[in-house]
Amino acid sequence: MTNPDSQNNFLHDLLQLLSQEGSGAFSQILQLLLNKAMLLERSAVLEAKPYERTSARKGYANGFKSRSLHTPLGALCLNIPQVRGDIEFYPSALERYSRTDKALLLTMAEMYVQGVSTRKVDEVLSTLCGLRVSSSQVSRATAELEPQFDSWRNRPLGAQPYLVLDARFEKVRVDGSLRDCAVLVAIGISEDGRRSILGTSCALSEAEVHWRGFLESLQQRGLHSVRLIVSDNHQGLRAAIKARFGSVPHQRCQFHLIQNAMDHVPKLALRPKVLEEIRAILHAPNKLTAQALLRQMVETYSKSAPELAAWLESNVPESFTVFDLPPEHRVKMRTSNMIERVNQELKRRTRVIRVFPNIASLLRLITARLCEISDAWESGKIYLNMNPESQFLAA
Repeated sequence: MTNPDSQNNFLHDLLQLLSQEGSGAFSQILQLLLNKAMLLERSAVLEAKPYERTSARKGYANGFKSRSLHTPLGALCLNIPQVRGDIEFYPSALERYSRTDKALLLTMAEMYVQGVSTRKVDEVLSTLCGLRVSSSQVSRATAELEPQFDSWRNRPLGAQPYLVLDARFEKVRVDGSLRDCAVLVAIGISEDGRRSILGTSCALSEAEVHWRGFLESLQQRGLHSVRLIVSDNHQGLRAAIKARFGSVPHQRCQFHLIQNAMDHVPKLALRPKVLEEIRAILHAPNKLTAQALLRQMVETYSKSAPELAAWLESNVPESFTVFDLPPEHRVKMRTSNMIERVNQELKRRTRVIRVFPNIASLLRLITARLCEISDAWESGKIYLNMNPESQFLAA
């Protein structure tokens, strides 16, 4: 049993230190408390106090090992109690082989995923608690968050009438060379009209195999009742959608469609006129009017710009699916702009790093930001009024 006088003396010393130095003594008090706690824990494990002779003893004290621990209060000098005999012991308050407090590690990780560069993380921690960190240390700290990121990426899904898909690229170092890594993102709009980010995937290819595997993983997590998919005209993506969601209508993003159309205009001076005519088609009040305007435009350019006319005839109808939606949904679902804004936010964070050391580190940072965006959407305002009487949703 612990000596009450010894305990009282220890408490008295702590209170005296606090009264004399105030908050400046916090790190020293923490150091004393940790050293005392580790000593008491060793006695409990050995079932004997220092120098105590007892038949219940399970091992023997074997001195101390000095070690520094970096914490938000500064560096602490700890005396780790050692044991010998047929027993293992390591203080539960510490993580074996780690010289940095877990709270500080998580602080480093949070700074990193919020877009703070490794250099700035090093400057901040050096100023606050005298800790210098390297990029590898920051990466290891960020890996501490991996279990919760993995849980988010694999959480169960449900009915999502609207699905929006897109990809972007980041530079990743692989086997000593720089490679383009595709970042796939899926956004869903649920039956109650709220947006959420359903998932993300990072791989060295945006090809059909990557997209198909990503879409399959969404289905395995319970994604169902998809009534419309909005995306750009990525060939690999279109093939994957056909394979995994063959019967679901597809809406080609009108914003990207217009950009693609400009590549087929034979003269720069003609672009403003073509742009205005395409916009008139896409903003038509209904599909029949849009189809009539398209036929008229194709006929107009059939002789002066036959390549443009052929492209318009075969591509523009792919963006007419939105006309089958309720009128109040068309404006928000005619493009993939909502995911483009997400990509812009991701770029704001990733451009600080520029080149990621591996795919796993890229996926961690992307996931961290997507978690925040999705949480804000799910707890915020309803994005669409999902009218249960709408013909599209009731189909």
